[in-house]
Amino acid sequence: MKDTARRAFVATIVILAVVVAALALWKLKVLLALLFLAFTIAAAMRPGVEALRRWRIPRGAGVLLHYAVLFGLLGLLLWAVVPRAVNQVQKAIGDSKDEAGAKGELLDWLNSRLERLPRPEEIVDPALEITLVGVEIAVGLLFVLATAAYWIFERDDAVRFVTSLIPRPRRKLVRDTWNLIDLKLGAYVRGQALLITLVATVLSVAFWAIGLPFWLLIAIFAGIVEIVPVIGPLAAGALAVGVGLTQSIGVAIAAGLVVLIVRLLEDYLVIPRVLGEAVGLSPLVVLVSVAAAALLFGEFAVLLAIPLAAVAATLFDVIVRDIDPAGEEVPTVLFTAQDAEN
Repeated sequence: MKDTARRAFVATIVILAVVVAALALWKLKVLLALLFLAFTIAAAMRPGVEALRRWRIPRGAGVLLHYAVLFGLLGLLLWAVVPRAVNQVQKAIGDSKDEAGAKGELLDWLNSRLERLPRPEEIVDPALEITLVGVEIAVGLLFVLATAAYWIFERDDAVRFVTSLIPRPRRKLVRDTWNLIDLKLGAYVRGQALLITLVATVLSVAFWAIGLPFWLLIAIFAGIVEIVPVIGPLAAGALAVGVGLTQSIGVAIAAGLVVLIVRLLEDYLVIPRVLGEAVGLSPLVVLVSVAAAALLFGEFAVLLAIPLAAVAATLFDVIVRDIDPAGEEVPTVLFTAQDAEN
């Protein structure tokens, strides 16, 4: 009886500890998400930093250069593209506010989505004082960027420390698995960024040429939703056709054909050469991961859904399927294998 009671007590303590740990991790989900985002950004930047280091540019300067480019692109999007898009939609709503039907509903839908985007006045008020939203965004951004920078410098030390706690026969496997995950995350982020840029640029020119209203806004949306397979391109095509119908049937057909042609070129020419099997996930797994992340953690988690699924799939392959991580090939995307593995 004493042994049974002792075992029941120990089992209860273990279960309670697991529950408490799970609740603590749930409360810290924002922090954990920011940490994982920082590690993913570091994985994407590492080959570029190492390539610059070969040209005798210090790692610190290389990281700052990457951040300068990132801030430049984000600044261009928030301060130039978004305000113009909002003004275009609101002007169109004003011109057709008495007009019922699909056109008015579509414009109202576009305006409601644009209103949810962060605006400059939400971050800095007219008196040039930082608002609470601006403080939260700034703190989160600084935390992610600082953590990513430190991780680039200290990742190798962390790998050595972790592997030193593991029995010697398993150290190489853990180190190779860690490197494989790092390569997959970096290749995925760089490849997706390149695809988003290419798709948004090509569609911007094509939509402008056919006279599609809000051509820049729709092209940027089409580029961003590339992260969601199948559903993303379908949503972009439906939006382009719907906006085209507010102009004419010819413009709608032309917009649909443009999206279809760009998608076919992307599937058969761009993705096999640029991204390949960077994360090794099927479209079904990606869709389920994105949907689950959005339902559990909100819209922000969609950005991390595929990288998290790639980490889980890699660990499953190594632990359950007994795949050698050192023999797996990952597209390096924009950098040589030497830079990606440093």
